[in-house]
Amino acid sequence: MTATTTPDHPALNRKAVGAVVLGNALEFYDFTLYAFFAVPIGAAFFPSDNATDSLLASLALFGMGYVMRPIGGIVIGAFADRAGRKPAMLITIALMAVGMLMLALAPSYATLGGWAQVIVIVGRLIQGLALGGEVGPSTAYLLEAAPPRHRGFVASWQIASQGCAALFAGIVATGLTIVLGEAAMADWGWRVMFLLGIGVVPVGLVIRSHLPETAGEGEDPAAAASTGAVVVRLLREHGRLLLLTFVVIAASTVSNAIGTNMPVYAHATLGLTETVSTAVPIALGLASVVFPLLGGWLADRFGRRPVLVWPRAAIVVLAVPAFWWLAQAPTAASVYAVTLLMSALSSINAAAIIVAIPESLPRAVRSAGLSIVYAFSVSIFGGSTNYVVNKLIAITGDRLAPAYYLVAFSVLGTIAAWMMHETRGRDLDADTEA
Repeated sequence: MTATTTPDHPALNRKAVGAVVLGNALEFYDFTLYAFFAVPIGAAFFPSDNATDSLLASLALFGMGYVMRPIGGIVIGAFADRAGRKPAMLITIALMAVGMLMLALAPSYATLGGWAQVIVIVGRLIQGLALGGEVGPSTAYLLEAAPPRHRGFVASWQIASQGCAALFAGIVATGLTIVLGEAAMADWGWRVMFLLGIGVVPVGLVIRSHLPETAGEGEDPAAAASTGAVVVRLLREHGRLLLLTFVVIAASTVSNAIGTNMPVYAHATLGLTETVSTAVPIALGLASVVFPLLGGWLADRFGRRPVLVWPRAAIVVLAVPAFWWLAQAPTAASVYAVTLLMSALSSINAAAIIVAIPESLPRAVRSAGLSIVYAFSVSIFGGSTNYVVNKLIAITGDRLAPAYYLVAFSVLGTIAAWMMHETRGRDLDADTEA
């Protein structure tokens, strides 16, 4: 994947793409690990005689990381539009490392009492700040540096990187569980998984620091005057787009959250073994590596809008029957198959989302626009979905609760996607919304 260096399209090779999407990969690695190890994390920091209470407290902590995402989206996203994509991407990856390190090394509640909970809460808030500001600058960079006819495919690596991270997490977690045993993984092995993710941060910092800038400095001094000016312009000129994309991303976020919750669902709800559950992220990762790239190719070939609409509509039709089959026949094969199907459809859809939204915005507010709408949507629904679906299962006893929740959001997402405009071939320097 190599583009010729031109004034409009700086060199974009495999190393550059890897450096840009690394932050997004770390986000999903952390997301997958936390959802996967929610039970032992709850036991370490929120011990309780009731295992369900401990799990729900752990999931609430997971959701707290999303509180800071809108702030990160506004502050860091607007900073990227004013100061450049590269400095913003360096800030976010450094903050991610700090947050993950605090979670990995925090003493347990048994050792430090309530202060242990304070440490992990602060760590999650730092992670949220970083992750809220990551997606806008990095996606804007990929879009602006990519050859025009291949913007969908290049941007789809943002989503594929999440699959790579989930796949890596699933393989390593499965291997460690086999080597260490389930007791050791629950006790301290999960910390090793977070430390492995932090190990790639220095490489990302070095490579990102050598990337050429794509922001186009000085193109719009009025919009670049302050963070407030960027936000005001977004709301004034692109309010309809922000509302539609908020709903579209919400549907995608719920899909992702239910996918990463599948290990907990398989073990706690369906009663499958820990060994079977630990391999679920492998199925999630495989689908999330291959199908976003297919979605990006399809978006370049047929347009963004069809890929926004039809995979999401397919989820509306297939989710309940798939989960019904899984609940009736809870085996390793069925849980992997349902995870693969739902993740495949969502991944194809997500590839179109990640390119269509920034293509719809002018360069001067592109990073902030994607960062803000993504951060608010993910903050509300990414942080709450795992808690809500597990709570619904606990209250109702209905093992199809995740499917109903997914279908409801997918219906809304399909309608919103249908109302969006086509952006394939759009001039990225256009001043008006597509």
